[in-house]
Amino acid sequence: MASTERAAREQVSDQEHLLNTLLAERDGLLSVLDRVLALHGAARLIRDAAGADAGFVADVDRPGSSDDGQAVIRWLAGNRTDALQDLVVPTGQGVGGRVMALGRPVRVSDYVSSPSITHQFDLPVRREALGAMLAVPISDGEGPRPVAVAYAALRGPGSFGDAAVDAVQRIAAEAAQAIRLAERAEAGRYTAVAAERQRMQASLHDSVGAMLFSIGAQVRDLRTTVPDNPLLRTRLGRLETDVSAASLALREALLALSESSPERALPIELAEHCRSFEARTGTTARLVQLGDVRPLDVERTTLLVSAVREGLLNAEKHADACAVVVSLGEIDGGVQVAVADDGRHAGDDLVGSTSDGAGLGIRLLVEKAARLGGRVSLVHDDDGGTTLRMFLPGVR
Repeated sequence: MASTERAAREQVSDQEHLLNTLLAERDGLLSVLDRVLALHGAARLIRDAAGADAGFVADVDRPGSSDDGQAVIRWLAGNRTDALQDLVVPTGQGVGGRVMALGRPVRVSDYVSSPSITHQFDLPVRREALGAMLAVPISDGEGPRPVAVAYAALRGPGSFGDAAVDAVQRIAAEAAQAIRLAERAEAGRYTAVAAERQRMQASLHDSVGAMLFSIGAQVRDLRTTVPDNPLLRTRLGRLETDVSAASLALREALLALSESSPERALPIELAEHCRSFEARTGTTARLVQLGDVRPLDVERTTLLVSAVREGLLNAEKHADACAVVVSLGEIDGGVQVAVADDGRHAGDDLVGSTSDGAGLGIRLLVEKAARLGGRVSLVHDDDGGTTLRMFLPGVR
């Protein structure tokens, strides 16, 4: 009996350990995929890595041209007061503003007496009793200006050596990577939500919209066929008015559901085509977005969607595929989509505009892409599988 109880306790202990491990992994993942959590954690890491008394991070806001911008100190570790919380730091002012202007680390041995910086923020710095300070840019690699600023500070005069600068820069690089992952995760969530809204729009249109149309038609027929009954005609008229009002409300709701920003329109459309293909054929189809894609004009967006639709249609008709992957990404200053399946095809490869075996749909894509300076390729792998690619250069 005792051995049975001991085994049960050990099993519970093992399960508890596994649960704690999973919770820790979840917290770590959330800290990477959430910008706020990532930068809040960076403040504590900066303080520890630099051997500082305080660490804090400012988020850079860039509302206009590359000549303006400001930072707001939002995440702090080791602070004693709220003097620095939500402090706005314009470009060029103080240590953080100088980092934004120069794009490189800045350090001072005593903040309030340093001749190399401006002193608009001496009062909150004194309230926090800070002296030596180091600030490092957090850059996403996509522009000359940082997306955030990392600070380390000592209480009282002192100095930060090169080792401290290197340590804070390592934390800044990790924070920059976390920001990129968080923004990509947010983009993925936005795309998923928008795709769901599009599905809801189609469902409402096909079900509720069709039902309201049918009811309205039947009411109109009744009004023309019922005997001369003023009371019944009045009630039918009110019913027809109610149906019209409901139809108008439905149209407004459908328009609201269909709204999406231009930069999200292409991935949302491609994700919806993958979903429809999978539902129609039972073959797994998924969209892989290889980084952000800048907004495109209507002509290019429409043509890229047409290429994916053609690739999915070919896979459905000829491939006998088990899986299809649609990829979207920027390359060589333009945008490329690819539809790859693992099925079997018969026919010649198509590169550019040459192949008598290519279908009419592919040939039309080749011609349209060529007018925009783009190219199309259709390649059948020796070991099975086909990939249709379309590349379109960006707007000059």
